Amino acid sequence: MLDLGVQETGPDGAAWALALRGLDAAALAPAAGAPGAADPLVRAWTLRGAPHAYRRADLPSVAAAVRPWSDADAAKRVFDAAKPLKAAGIPVRQALDALAAAQRELVREPTPKGALSTALTARMPAPYLRDCRACAATHPYEQPFRLAALAAGLELLPGTSPPVLAPVPGLHPAAAPEPRHEPVRAVLHLLGPCTPKQVAAHVDAPLAEVRARWPEDAVEVVVDGEARSLLAGDVDDLAADPPGGTRLLGPYDLLLQGRDRATLVPDPARARELWPVLGRPGAVLHGAELVGTWRPRAAGRDLRVVVTPWRPLPRAAQQGVQEQAERLAAHRGRRLAGVETA
Repeated sequence: MLDLGVQETGPDGAAWALALRGLDAAALAPAAGAPGAADPLVRAWTLRGAPHAYRRADLPSVAAAVRPWSDADAAKRVFDAAKPLKAAGIPVRQALDALAAAQRELVREPTPKGALSTALTARMPAPYLRDCRACAATHPYEQPFRLAALAAGLELLPGTSPPVLAPVPGLHPAAAPEPRHEPVRAVLHLLGPCTPKQVAAHVDAPLAEVRARWPEDAVEVVVDGEARSLLAGDVDDLAADPPGGTRLLGPYDLLLQGRDRATLVPDPARARELWPVLGRPGAVLHGAELVGTWRPRAAGRDLRVVVTPWRPLPRAAQQGVQEQAERLAAHRGRRLAGVETA
């Protein structure tokens, strides 16, 4: 999963997602705000402009792999920021390179995002900036700001909110070799079977770019009457017994990040509950099926977990939720005050 990146969003983030999959989260936990080679993980804004965790040793390859493949790709990834750049005759990848160069010069020590944004506003010309009504200020467009940070050799310090960026010693992505990380292949492996359109949505790239990078060993299967693909080496997994146990998936767990939501949750009302526009809950996974949502309620050192089941849960699932809630409380360094059913 670290080949694709583990999204670092919310209070539990990547550490909880990795712990659910058997990794020792305590061994991966760095001192808050302290970067460096002692931390085996590194965090950066990458796919969809979201923060993701990777193996520190992989960062040069990751930086090269997540760079937009073309100007059309870059324009799609930066959303509305592409329009003023196009009007000014500035290719989007060239603009990202200019932002990266500026960030590299400005960040010589840990720097809060706000301070870097202010410094970039003073340095960059008008096509790079937007008037933000919410902030009542002018600042760089958000997506180019984020996508340029790793190209500038910057990481996100763990445990910082608002984010703090710091230089990664020796990292200069422009000099990186051909990447061994392949986002299209990783999505097919971890979230397949997928259509090219679903992979493109996850990577946030044009469909044509994804089709051009479709793995040669992808094979076609049919899911709910639709032709999809997965890697040939993963076909045998389709016949494997479903996993057992119960898990409390975080709101941005990789399983919930796939673009085949109707396959995971066929009921549209349940899907809206699990993926609202704002304030996502976590998901209760029992065996191979999503069976409800959950939300944390913290007060002082206490943590209460509120579960909304989509149907009466069997005793094994109820026991699993209780065990997972205790594990989550320990993960957060809190005391479990109880599990409630909404």
